[in-house]
Amino acid sequence: MIVVTGATGNIGRPLTRALAEVGQQVTAVSRHTAAVPDGVRHVVADLAEPAGLKPALAGAKALFLLLSGDLHAAGASPADIVRAAEAAGVRRVVLLSTQGVATRPFGATRIAMRALEDVLRESDLEWAVLRPGGFASNALWWVESIRARGVVAAPFGDIGVPIIDPADIAEVAAACLLDDQHTGGVYELTGPEVITPRDQAEAIAAALGSPVRFHDLTREEAKAAMSQSMPAELAEDTLTILGAPSPAELRISPDVERVLGRGPRWFADWAVRNVEAFR
Repeated sequence: MIVVTGATGNIGRPLTRALAEVGQQVTAVSRHTAAVPDGVRHVVADLAEPAGLKPALAGAKALFLLLSGDLHAAGASPADIVRAAEAAGVRRVVLLSTQGVATRPFGATRIAMRALEDVLRESDLEWAVLRPGGFASNALWWVESIRARGVVAAPFGDIGVPIIDPADIAEVAAACLLDDQHTGGVYELTGPEVITPRDQAEAIAAALGSPVRFHDLTREEAKAAMSQSMPAELAEDTLTILGAPSPAELRISPDVERVLGRGPRWFADWAVRNVEAFR
């Protein structure tokens, strides 16, 4: 049995499906009731309360751990999830971390994630750590404005980073869950190109077959919009990365190809696969 947390999200959903398709028994964990592939067991649990994971972990051999906001929820103790996995007899944990643990190690988010990585290293579990950069699926923030006005509004229109397709993260996660050779691996996951928000808008327009106009937001405008859905500190932190990526954050990593034997997907491919979201 493999337990997948965040199982209804952009990474967890394709990971759950991929594992089920190769005959693995899968338990999908999410905060709310959701549809899952046939044959997949579903458990509702809040990762901010690790005790609630006990039914999901029963009989599991491996765990994909995606924390998202649970890492910073009031009273959260992500290390307790690792300990609960050990206590339940789980043998392997694959942790979704972040590129920033290495490139910007002193922010509060990265300090907390690095501490969790260290807990995993110091455990008796087999483990692998995935450190993706920005996600292609962040373009879904623009769905409403594209549908309503044919506009992408974003800051730093001509500054790019090598964003990663969540489907590639899912495939790397599956490989790490299933293959012993990835035990102890730390994989930085990026896309194959440095791509700007303006370029992303053009790729979405090409997929739609209709024009999409780009509107460059000021940093202040972007922070105000982002702060509606995330803490202001995290919004500020994200904008700092997007506006002035470091050389390490511009590097195109070979790790997707190292694990999968093929290069990462291009943003244009992601846009074509997800085009219906923008119609």
